[in-house]
Amino acid sequence: MDLLVPSTGLLFWMTITFLVVLFILWKYGFPAITNMVKERNAFIDESLRKAHEANERLANIQKEGESILQEARERQAKILKEATETRDAIVEKAQDKARQEGARLIDDAKTAIEQEKKAAIADIRKQVATLSVEIAERVLKANLKDDKAQMDLINRMLDEITVDKEKG
Repeated sequence: MDLLVPSTGLLFWMTITFLVVLFILWKYGFPAITNMVKERNAFIDESLRKAHEANERLANIQKEGESILQEARERQAKILKEATETRDAIVEKAQDKARQEGARLIDDAKTAIEQEKKAAIADIRKQVATLSVEIAERVLKANLKDDKAQMDLINRMLDEITVDKEKG
């Protein structure tokens, strides 16, 4: 029966040993264990907080990267548009200059042609006048060998001049 019910002396010393061990643990062990648990808990909380901050930073960096990428695309589009406008302006300017130069060359050519035409007409008139005088001289020499033919020609010419003056 000693196994089921311990003796009073044993029970007393077991209780005292238990209380001494409990006191020592209470005084030195539990605070150390509690501090370690609190430190571990604080470390875990801090790690979770840092992980959360890192996730937020990563999200911000991704948003910032997307905004930078969008801004770069917009700048690229703007630069391409400006380049296209500049190219179109240069092409238009070159075409206008070519049109002006072409018009100037055509005007110069027309002027030169007109001058050459006038010179040719003047030359032809001069040649016709010279030929007409030569022909008239030969015809008159042939037709006006006698005095009667000369008088008839003078009278006809006077009649023609008089008729022309009366019409005019």
